[in-house]
Amino acid sequence: MDNKSLSGTPAPLAGNDPHKRRKRRNEVDPELRYFLLKPDSSPGRPELGQEMTSEGEALIQSFKSGQPFFTLAAWKAVPEVNGGGSPVIVKQAVAHS
Repeated sequence: MDNKSLSGTPAPLAGNDPHKRRKRRNEVDPELRYFLLKPDSSPGRPELGQEMTSEGEALIQSFKSGQPFFTLAAWKAVPEVNGGGSPVIVKQAVAHS
């Protein structure tokens, strides 16, 4: 069986998604938070409204209200020394407290 899609072009191999990026060894996934758009706000100038407990809840409430929801990831910049001994600034996930 060859590796072609229905269109006749080669289908991407599993694990070869060019849009996915590799994580640095110290990079962890941030804790994501979900918010509805605050009433009287707009997607162009969003203000965070009610926080949802999960993406599923945000999807349901967004569907019911017709309002968009936002996913928030918090990061902070921290110094690190790379393999060549040079200092670099990297991002580090911030835990929700």
